[in-house]
Amino acid sequence: MIKILGIGLIAYLLFIVQKSLYVKLWRKHLRVSVGFATGHIFEGEQGELKEIIENRKRLPLSMLKVKFKTDRHLLFGNEKGSRTTDQYYRNDVFRIGGGERVTRTLKFSGGKRGYYTIDEISLVASDLFFLSQLVADQPVKAELYVYPKPYDSSQLRRSFVQLNGEMLTRRHLLEDPFEYRGIREYQPYDDMRSINWKATAKTGDFKVNQRNYTSLKSVRIFFNIEDDHILKREDAVEMSLRIVASLCLFFLQQGMQVSCYGNGVDILTGQPLSIDGKASQSQMDFIYRALARVDTTRQTANFVETFEESLLQEANGSFTCFVAPNWYDDFTALLTRYEEAGNPFTWFYPAEGNKEPELPPELRKRIEVIYFNR
Repeated sequence: MIKILGIGLIAYLLFIVQKSLYVKLWRKHLRVSVGFATGHIFEGEQGELKEIIENRKRLPLSMLKVKFKTDRHLLFGNEKGSRTTDQYYRNDVFRIGGGERVTRTLKFSGGKRGYYTIDEISLVASDLFFLSQLVADQPVKAELYVYPKPYDSSQLRRSFVQLNGEMLTRRHLLEDPFEYRGIREYQPYDDMRSINWKATAKTGDFKVNQRNYTSLKSVRIFFNIEDDHILKREDAVEMSLRIVASLCLFFLQQGMQVSCYGNGVDILTGQPLSIDGKASQSQMDFIYRALARVDTTRQTANFVETFEESLLQEANGSFTCFVAPNWYDDFTALLTRYEEAGNPFTWFYPAEGNKEPELPPELRKRIEVIYFNR
């Protein structure tokens, strides 16, 4: 009996000691990180989220839970340890030995354009006997941009060809035939006379010369995603941002300065989107990030109040495109005054399905309807 009591006392002391050790030491030299493998992906593309746990001490962790949440539009699938409601909740369980490092990679796809973060993880550990629960919260900074995928269709490409022709007409002979900027891939809207046959023969693919221009180097893209309808046209709004991305990419590939403005509110700054003109690949990256941060759940800024002054006063030497899936009286009145002032433009109007939408008749000749399906 004394021996049994002695064994019980020893076991109790061991339990108390190990519990005390775990309460005191379980977080020591424990490194847990959660982060995206890359800073951005496009809509529909696959990405990876990495969980890395390093236990840099000898004390093992027989159970460690790593919990976090992120937006439900990052589509991880119905994996074990996950739950999706208004957010995506993750609860992963690890067993980490002393001096061990474990990496787990979670694959997902970008279901919707946006800016996504993971700001905090919760850690839950236990002692050797799973009788105590040890909890801690840890801040993290994981962010991912899901860029709008530039929209591509035969109809939009035809619109680009027409747009390119109109701009070439305006440039007249302003393209400098003696100043080359480089060589790039042939696009359907390119003039056959610009093909570099030597580079084409060398690579096996059509290549064209890129020339600098002596004037009309600037293009402005404005988008108006105001949607006051009872039934929100979310698909048309998202398509508008994809068309904006396509336009910016198209003109930057032409070597032109591109600026981009819109009444969508930035989720970080709370301000309407405003990007001054530049001509570089970094400009496209900047535009992609800004478009990803447009928060369509917030009230848009009034387009006319926000952009009327800059639109009317800074038109010289620029070609202007508008993208809007809806039209309102103040917006069409502004575009009418803009045209009457001698400023040509093209309005890209995304419409779901194949039915001709109702459009303002006074601007119909300036509108390119882009039909799309979900």
